[in-house]
Amino acid sequence: MQISSEIITTPPIDAATVLLLRDGMEGLEVLLLKRHSASTDLGGAFVFPGGKLDAGDAAPGLLAQLSHSAKDLHAQLAEPELTHEHAASLFVAVMRECFEECGLLLSTANPSAQFQQDHQAGMAWPELLWQHRLNLNCQNVLPWSRWITPRMPSLMSKRFDTRFFLAQAPTEQTAAHDNHETTESLWIAPRQALIRYWHGEIVLAPPQIMSLSHLNLFENVQAAMQHARQNAPALIQPEPFDQDGMRVICYPGDPRHSNSSRALPGPTRLHFRNKRFEPDGGLAALLHNPP
Repeated sequence: MQISSEIITTPPIDAATVLLLRDGMEGLEVLLLKRHSASTDLGGAFVFPGGKLDAGDAAPGLLAQLSHSAKDLHAQLAEPELTHEHAASLFVAVMRECFEECGLLLSTANPSAQFQQDHQAGMAWPELLWQHRLNLNCQNVLPWSRWITPRMPSLMSKRFDTRFFLAQAPTEQTAAHDNHETTESLWIAPRQALIRYWHGEIVLAPPQIMSLSHLNLFENVQAAMQHARQNAPALIQPEPFDQDGMRVICYPGDPRHSNSSRALPGPTRLHFRNKRFEPDGGLAALLHNPP
């Protein structure tokens, strides 16, 4: 990882990311995708499926194919400054990105063989849904957190206002990377992902590190989803600074952060050392193990 001190003056771009969950043999698992090594941002890192909001995500036809009303989805997102339609379009975006990046369709019915053939033939996303009379199922797509990239992003060349969602992966479908933007897919327990990161086996960026640390508190999908239903999405605006020649990213609740109220469990800052981001307390701090 190469740390940048570039200041980006453009406003953040709306984006949506999904933490796809399933119950494995030893508990909760989450899907990670490895970004292509040639990617401008986070090349070679393992990330959650996601991407920027497209203008077409707010098309009335697509919003009409959501299982819940735009008003209800807006209430779940807990961002009163948005319109109902804008909020609903973020749900469309996260489900579109989920389908494009790992092939999982979060719909009210499983896609047919003909749907898959039409998709492989190049039929556009909205037309696929309309032709096969499939609605997008928001029942198990829940707002989880909101990450706003700082003006000095450290690892990115752009700023994003990214809504992280939890979603239960459909059991009848198989996730697969697209071999274009991503080159590997990995179902893994949050604890194991953090251990593999600590031992240098995989690369993770700070939002993934902190999100996996949070997920590690939950034993199964039901527990994580229940937490999401009962709590408003956490707003995380990282504040980076340099200390003794080392980049530090602090989060709400840290003594250095402008917001004294915690947004996440676990460490409140990450230090860039050993060519990666680490918390004080090491791996134990990420796993919520007492010292």
